[in-house]
Amino acid sequence: MYYSHILAGEWTGYQDLIFDKLYRWGVAAVKMLPNLVVAIIVLLMFWLFARLMRRLVYRLVWKMTDTVAISGLVASTVNLLLLLIGLFVSLNVLRLDKAVTSMLAGAGIIGLALGFAFQDLTANFISGIFITFRKPFSVGHIIESNGFTGTVNNIQLRSTTMITADGLHVIIPNKDIFQKPIINHSLTPLRRINLTFTLPVSDRLPEAEKIMLDIVQKNKSVIPKRPRTVRFDSIDGGNVKALLCCWVNNEQEGTYEDTVHELIVGVTSELKKAGIL
Repeated sequence: MYYSHILAGEWTGYQDLIFDKLYRWGVAAVKMLPNLVVAIIVLLMFWLFARLMRRLVYRLVWKMTDTVAISGLVASTVNLLLLLIGLFVSLNVLRLDKAVTSMLAGAGIIGLALGFAFQDLTANFISGIFITFRKPFSVGHIIESNGFTGTVNNIQLRSTTMITADGLHVIIPNKDIFQKPIINHSLTPLRRINLTFTLPVSDRLPEAEKIMLDIVQKNKSVIPKRPRTVRFDSIDGGNVKALLCCWVNNEQEGTYEDTVHELIVGVTSELKKAGIL
């Protein structure tokens, strides 16, 4: 009986404590109700504002870059930032300053960890954004980068795809393209051809020079208004090296390669007919 009275008294004390806590929480909830309504209204306004800004930013970036991926990325980033700001403001209205501080600290730690874990991926994304805005090349351009030459087929945030003359699809990370030199042949309408021929040393070198210039003059792809020269620049034993230079239009794919082929075949054929080679 004695212990029963003690247990009953303790249980009554626990009940009073629980009801007291619930009562205090109820009073606090009633007092916080106006702030809760204001916080919900603030969060709703930020959500509507974020949706509006997402559409405006998407259209603006689309006009600047003409790229769906970049437009969607920037618009989504702005939308997320505005939603986070609205959430923090709502928590401040509810006087949950410690929760805001904890969330900011957690977001910073998570961001730092993700940055170290995906630094290569992040570098590729940032490089893709810079490539999209600066536009050193576009889809359809013939470029040379990282030891590959081909036509740009697709530009994404992470990588760029080009098709080589052999029909191979080459995917290059944007970080490698952004950090290394790029030769854009499509942005260079004119390109100079430099061909070196090895001829025997003789008194017929002026004749050889005339034959080479005649071959260049007959070629329809060579631009007539640009310099066309033949220079003998070095002697190697009993041979002399002749450097043939001319210019072609580089806007169409394959023009440079075809002209080089035609000049080599034509010059060697005519020099052999003349008995110089």
